[in-house]
Amino acid sequence: MGDRRAVILYGSQTGTAQDVAEKIGREAKRRHLAARVLPLDSYPIASLIQEELVIFVCSTTGQGDEPDNMKKFWRFIMRKDLPGDSLMQLRFSVLGLGDSSYPKFNYVAKKIFRRLVQLGASSLIPLGLGDDQHDLGPDAVIDPWLDSLWKEVLSFYPLPRGLEIIPASVCPPSRFNVQFVNTKENGFTKDIIDTKMVKPPGSVTPNNLCPFHAKMVANVRQTAQEHFQDVRLVKLDVKEANIKYSPGDVVMIQPRNSSSSVETFLEHMNLDPDQMITISQNDPDVPLPPSWLLPPTCSVRYLATHYLDINSIPRRSFFEMLAHHARNDLEREKFQEFDMAEGQQELYSYCNRPRRTILEVLQDFPHVSSTIPFEYLLDIIPAIQPRAFSIASSPTAHPDEIHILMAVVKYKTKLVRPREGLCSNWIASLRPDDDVRIPIWTKKGTISFPSTNTPVIMVGPGTGVAPFRSFIQERAAHNIGDNLLFFGCRYEGQDFLCKDEWSKLQDKHLLQMITAFSRDQEDKVYVQHRIKENAALVWSLMNRSDRSTRIYVAGNAKQMPTDVREALCFVVQSEGKMKEEEAERFISDMERKRLIQMETWS
Repeated sequence: MGDRRAVILYGSQTGTAQDVAEKIGREAKRRHLAARVLPLDSYPIASLIQEELVIFVCSTTGQGDEPDNMKKFWRFIMRKDLPGDSLMQLRFSVLGLGDSSYPKFNYVAKKIFRRLVQLGASSLIPLGLGDDQHDLGPDAVIDPWLDSLWKEVLSFYPLPRGLEIIPASVCPPSRFNVQFVNTKENGFTKDIIDTKMVKPPGSVTPNNLCPFHAKMVANVRQTAQEHFQDVRLVKLDVKEANIKYSPGDVVMIQPRNSSSSVETFLEHMNLDPDQMITISQNDPDVPLPPSWLLPPTCSVRYLATHYLDINSIPRRSFFEMLAHHARNDLEREKFQEFDMAEGQQELYSYCNRPRRTILEVLQDFPHVSSTIPFEYLLDIIPAIQPRAFSIASSPTAHPDEIHILMAVVKYKTKLVRPREGLCSNWIASLRPDDDVRIPIWTKKGTISFPSTNTPVIMVGPGTGVAPFRSFIQERAAHNIGDNLLFFGCRYEGQDFLCKDEWSKLQDKHLLQMITAFSRDQEDKVYVQHRIKENAALVWSLMNRSDRSTRIYVAGNAKQMPTDVREALCFVVQSEGKMKEEEAERFISDMERKRLIQMETWS
């Protein structure tokens, strides 16, 4: 048996799995284990054959897809040429986070678990499957799963003689050292430092550790002014970036907090915005954030603007950490209640249902706001997560630009202030003549378009049409037709995105478009209804002798993908003269061969 150490690896799209993984890391340290917590793609996968204990926390996105920060790991671990005894020495556990209202509930965790067993690894405890649909949320599974995990871990790694488990009431050390800096004594000014922070990385291939800082060249509203939904076509200049992308790829954007929310936060926390700080590593297992996101020396205002996610909805761990710093008994009791599995319904009612932000929670509990040590802000408040957008432009038609179709998120709850999406409202507030650079990098998307003139059926209601705009532009640039697009929105006159562009392509016979305007008549009409109405046309493409037609679906992940799939089954039954079971097998076979692909988001 080796050193008492554990590696906790996570695949997280929105930060939830990361939050749980970091909690497991804290729990491991309470048991005197050396514990590293990393995204799966940041872990050197060749080291897996040397590990004795690894805990995996994986969410499932869209229609059974793996999160972006574990795609490299996923491709490697699923390779068929890996020996069956590769991981004989490994003990592991897998915790999945999912939503049972989706067809492929916790698909990623289930597949990782099976694959690790195939490679000879032995599981400490059964697979854990957290479910957002449970009355207590995923914590109904997480808490008892963790109890079982630590019981097994301690039988494998007993506590060293003379040591006890550190009580949960003991505040863990802060992850980072933070020191206040006198800028004059150190010979530099805040302006010099902040200039270095936003310097574009030049010819380096942009990635999550080194983004390109793009200039906006256009920000045009696509929906009518009177329409409730504001959708923008945003164009970014990437001429100087070493970026290569294909239709189907996504652009990642690192947003920042609004100046108004930052000023409110700094004032409420009684912080000097111009105070300079240096940040260094305090825990050898916790690396510093990327230097472009949070440089070793920066102002407090920069920290609050670029790093602290003060406008996010707090998770359970937020209250766990707040309880350590509460001096007011009533506040501490409330935080402890929110941190218990039994308190999750009340926490949901307080935070999730009204979409209450971390800043608003701190305002609701003023006593604790004044007692949080500054260095613990980086432990209590999570980092701002990047946002993913399907690229809506063709690299051939627009070689020096990246376009996105972006819905500006703004809505009302019972709270007085409207809820606003962090990234979309920041981007919407910018103008091409602003001297503001937007940190971006690109990634492969979940759908891959054909490089040949294969016929393609696309179903993209709303901003789901974004990747299809990229693909259709690319095909049009090479004069390739056979593009059938089903597009849906509410009103033809108010939110028909890129209407003039589609019309020109139809005139050139490069696009056939079938629309569904759900509110322009008494009965609501959606894309799935149009697919059924045009069953003969759809089947003529699906039933080609070479079986080469591809079908792509993009948009909201809740009901639309299921409804479209049912409509395709209807087409196969009615036009292909198949029974229900045969039609289901036909569609499943197309999915297996990736002739049907979906890119969905919630």
